[in-house]
Amino acid sequence: MLKNEEKIRLTQMVTSAGCAAKLFPYLLSDALKDICWYSNERVLVGFDRSDDAGVYKMNDDYALIHTTDFFTPVVDDPFTFGMIAAANSLSDVYAMGGIPMNALNIVIFPQKENLDILKEILKGGNEKAKEAGCVIIGGHTVDNPNIVYGLAVTGYIHPENIKGNHTVKPGDRLILTKGLGTGILNNCIKYDKLDEEVYKGLINSMTRLNKYAAEAMIKFDANGCTDITGFGLAGHSMQMAKASGVVLHIEVEKLPLLEGTMHAIEKNMLTRGDKSNRIYTQDYVVNEGKINLKTEHLLYDPQTSGGLLISLDSNDALNLLEMLHKTGDTESRIVGYAEEPKTGIKAGTIIFHF
Repeated sequence: MLKNEEKIRLTQMVTSAGCAAKLFPYLLSDALKDICWYSNERVLVGFDRSDDAGVYKMNDDYALIHTTDFFTPVVDDPFTFGMIAAANSLSDVYAMGGIPMNALNIVIFPQKENLDILKEILKGGNEKAKEAGCVIIGGHTVDNPNIVYGLAVTGYIHPENIKGNHTVKPGDRLILTKGLGTGILNNCIKYDKLDEEVYKGLINSMTRLNKYAAEAMIKFDANGCTDITGFGLAGHSMQMAKASGVVLHIEVEKLPLLEGTMHAIEKNMLTRGDKSNRIYTQDYVVNEGKINLKTEHLLYDPQTSGGLLISLDSNDALNLLEMLHKTGDTESRIVGYAEEPKTGIKAGTIIFHF
């Protein structure tokens, strides 16, 4: 056990926190393009769609889902950080409609620091992996000043049941399962402070597995799904719209948000991802109505262990929403719909209605 836990401030040991620490998406796109990635007929999902995970077909009934995610601390408590990082890593398997099977720890830790801190991080990760029924079977470590933790996860799915970001259909309704604002609120932890109840709500959201939301969407045979993480609502919904060849309409006033988020925006607790996500999506975002500039930050805030954005037939949307509320995803809301591109509005466009 750690001694003097109150003195540990993981967020002060790193330069940037959580999914906000990701490489800027427009820079990543430049780095990935023009590489002739080797592939074969077994690759069902690869680089081409910017989907949440890769999928590799083993046979007609079985495909493997592969994903990895890791980041720097978003909270000061090591055990809680481990839980958040693991929940975030597992999320990409759930977003594909799959079931996590096993995982490898990914660890960067300064070995001059108290190794009991690392032990608590790993315990937290193991706790969430156990809840997911996902066994951690190994990993890799690197000695470096910046602390990083996450998982490389392998899951499985029937090849015909993949819930990718490329199968949204015109007329589908969109459901978002978690409140927005984690990036902004995490910045408060690092640079300011949070009310105790706001902090509890933030932690509950980031440590809640998307397992239960995924199980619900599978029961209703949703058409498509993605999770909202580092590229924000605008970035991930744009990727979904592009891959599916549709236009997405999102009602901003219907978006769920975490308690305390608007107050934190007023205090200018914005992450560096706010700007980079705007640049990434600038050619595909259309704002309709009178824009509330403070509310607009919600669209670009990088989320850590964010919710699922589920696309499904409009006739099933209310029933799925009811099930989500019953199974614990009480923040879930119907936030928009998909339609075919029209003259002057290209596929991939996100229209935010204010």
